[in-house]
Amino acid sequence: MFRSRSTIGVTTLLLAVVLSGCVAEPATTPSEAPTSSMPTSSVTEEATPTPTVSETPAGIALPGDCAQVYSPSMLSSLQQEGLPLNDPAVTMLATQNAALLGDLETLPTLRCSWGAPGTVGITTNVTVVDAAQAAAIETELAESGFGCGDQGGARICSLEQRGVSLDDVPYVRGETHALRGNVWVATSWLNRPLDGYVEDILATLGA
Repeated sequence: MFRSRSTIGVTTLLLAVVLSGCVAEPATTPSEAPTSSMPTSSVTEEATPTPTVSETPAGIALPGDCAQVYSPSMLSSLQQEGLPLNDPAVTMLATQNAALLGDLETLPTLRCSWGAPGTVGITTNVTVVDAAQAAAIETELAESGFGCGDQGGARICSLEQRGVSLDDVPYVRGETHALRGNVWVATSWLNRPLDGYVEDILATLGA
């Protein structure tokens, strides 16, 4: 279980991840049965039964790729910073909390990373959750020392840490988790504050 620490500065940051992406399959709609017409008026046509269409659960569907996660302006800004999208060598996780990592391995999720192996990067998982799962995630975050509050209709939980690597290089890292509707946006960052990043994702997804 990941816990925040009041004293940081003696450990190096070790982050590992197995690249994974999960794309939700689109719901299929049954096709309507063809209606036949009779050549004479003496035959009564039978009413064509109306096909039953299952209702789509409220909330967003999981994006098909990372380009659908960001607004055009945010996407352009990240690209202009020279941060590669989904570099396969990037191993940073969206969270270091073991329980939440287990959720990301089992729930429908899409991972997007920005940066190359080095000292600057962002990793985000957009995950579809139900109300009970969202409540459990919020509880886990609060018990792990994250500061949580309401912002723009979302529940935002954040944690920031500062330290010094074994090479005596100062660093700052953090995690921000946003819960709104059926969406959980988990983001870990290193030496690159988010500055509207999470808010852009929520607005783009329409969560």
